[in-house]
Amino acid sequence: MIIVLKPNVSSRETAAVLKEIKRLGYRPHLMKGVARSVIGAIGDERSHQSLDVLRAWPQVESVTPIQKRYKLVSREAHPQNSTVRARDVVIGGSRVVIMAGPCSVESERQILETAHAVRDAGATVLRGGAFKPRTSPYEFQGLGEKGLKLLSKARRETGLPIITELLSEAHADLVAEHADILQIGARNAQNFQLIIAAAKTGKPVLLKRGLSMKIEEWLLAGEYVLSNRNSGLLFCERGIRTFETYTRNTLDLSAIPILKQESHCPVVIDPSQGAGRADLVMSLSKGAIAMGADALLLEVHPNPKEALSDSAQQLSLDGFRRLMAELKPFIAAAGRE
Repeated sequence: MIIVLKPNVSSRETAAVLKEIKRLGYRPHLMKGVARSVIGAIGDERSHQSLDVLRAWPQVESVTPIQKRYKLVSREAHPQNSTVRARDVVIGGSRVVIMAGPCSVESERQILETAHAVRDAGATVLRGGAFKPRTSPYEFQGLGEKGLKLLSKARRETGLPIITELLSEAHADLVAEHADILQIGARNAQNFQLIIAAAKTGKPVLLKRGLSMKIEEWLLAGEYVLSNRNSGLLFCERGIRTFETYTRNTLDLSAIPILKQESHCPVVIDPSQGAGRADLVMSLSKGAIAMGADALLLEVHPNPKEALSDSAQQLSLDGFRRLMAELKPFIAAAGRE
């Protein structure tokens, strides 16, 4: 059930509603909006008293049953678009956010050079992998904690918030200490205990779509974030596995309008992973912006040919600058900043 409170309801009045929801046997999740607050009440209506009694409360505007399996992620639960804040950067608002940086943190010189270059070109979030999931155990696995410390240094020098991938529940607190957004990668998109561990850090969580994941499964995975009292959920489309061989993955841009219809959470597109080819990133980025994406997640490297991971899909610094320049008319046409 979704309980929408009237505008300008006091904290005391809100607390009274939360207390009553608990008394009736439900678990409340408060989502505060600009004008009003929304409460998601989780529980089995067949075994608990109906929440319809709340309709008579003066501070309650409406009580609505939610038919979707994903209760809190659903737009029924939160009709207006939600936003996610990482330090001073707001994702899901009027501005298209560009997250850019190398696939892997390889050295201090590499990450600092990239961080300064992408910031100067207009990026507002720095990406970089400290722990890397690799198909082969013999490939570069990332610098680990050293990589996290280098990302923190890059943030100090540039002011850019950091997004990096979390691979293990055991590393959740360590990664959250350095990162501003925790990324859950495609391989772990249904690793629910890892998603819960990420949510419990309180940091925003970017949830990538699994390689063969249906959109409903993706939305339900996102429900684990919100149901663990973390409202900072970002969905990231990064391509799915199909029979096509011209690209590494098939970037499903149709996921953008579907997610916008089904959910209130911001949508991020990763065209680098989506195609696995740097020469397609420009076109896919333009398409993503035109279709309503809230942010792009781009791989950028000072010398892609020498990259220790995914060299074919990383833009050069000059390539990133060109992309940023060519995106401007598409951003304006989409009515964004």
